[in-house]
Amino acid sequence: MKIVAGLGSIDEYETFVKAGADEFFCGYVPFSWAEKYGVIHPLNRREVLFYNVQIGSMSELQILKKMVDYYGKPVKLTFNSLYYTGEQYPVIAEIITQCMAAGFENFIIADPALMLYLRQQKINCGIHLSGETAEVNRGMLEQMLPFGIRRVIFHRKNSLEDMQSCIKEADFPHEYEAFILNELCHFSGAFCNSLHCDELTHLCRVPYELGNLHKKEETDAAQKDVAETDRIQGKEGKGLPLDEDGYLTGSTGCGLCALYRMKQVGITHLKLVGRGNYTDFMEKDIRQLRKVLDILENSDSEAQYQKKMKASLFPDGCSQNCYYR
Repeated sequence: MKIVAGLGSIDEYETFVKAGADEFFCGYVPFSWAEKYGVIHPLNRREVLFYNVQIGSMSELQILKKMVDYYGKPVKLTFNSLYYTGEQYPVIAEIITQCMAAGFENFIIADPALMLYLRQQKINCGIHLSGETAEVNRGMLEQMLPFGIRRVIFHRKNSLEDMQSCIKEADFPHEYEAFILNELCHFSGAFCNSLHCDELTHLCRVPYELGNLHKKEETDAAQKDVAETDRIQGKEGKGLPLDEDGYLTGSTGCGLCALYRMKQVGITHLKLVGRGNYTDFMEKDIRQLRKVLDILENSDSEAQYQKKMKASLFPDGCSQNCYYR
């Protein structure tokens, strides 16, 4: 299984390659798009300018391509919006054509209409089905066959059983990618009604509590869960293996326990979310994931793998924000 890491800027590429990443994804939003459409009609649902979330100019892309040529670790570009307006499809097709001319072959796309438009325009780019897609199942994948998708990225709410069903029973791609570390999205991507932009706080960052106003015991239990999540994420940090920077691998989303089963199911790539994350935190996650993959290769059973992995990463307690309970 290969590590696919998110890039917030071209400055991170070399650091992450040396940490052990095999492949990358990043956003590309030309200023002309941001100037015309703003945050209301986003290109990839990350319309951010004030910190490192994506690349904003063709000159940066060209520099990144030279780095890719030198290190040999490919980069795919994201177009994650679930839909676009009619006038935007020709604009996006032109952007993708320019990116292909710059040497980028593969694009993460969530909108089936955009896939159809690109094929109608004879644009033969590589398409990876976005993890922002609302649902992934065998029937849906069969509908995607005409688009020639090269890789399926399962969303965060797909169970291992879902993945296995799609991989083993659908006559579909040879590559399958699943989330492994960071940002267990509350809304599973497609169902997020927040705007990821400079002007507004992300909806998932607004404090809230889960519970039933008419059932006190449920409310108390929900509050206990919130307190436990706060503790796991390092707000208290008692009894957990936080490093000197107060960081815990997988504290905001983790699938490491399921890695053995993911390999058995047929997952080929592991998605490490990181656009906008601190560079040193991402570097640590990549190194830790590389260490865990080495443990996996030298484990004869799932029980042996989990024992070794937890002893290495979580000797005093494991993150509870798990993708694949």
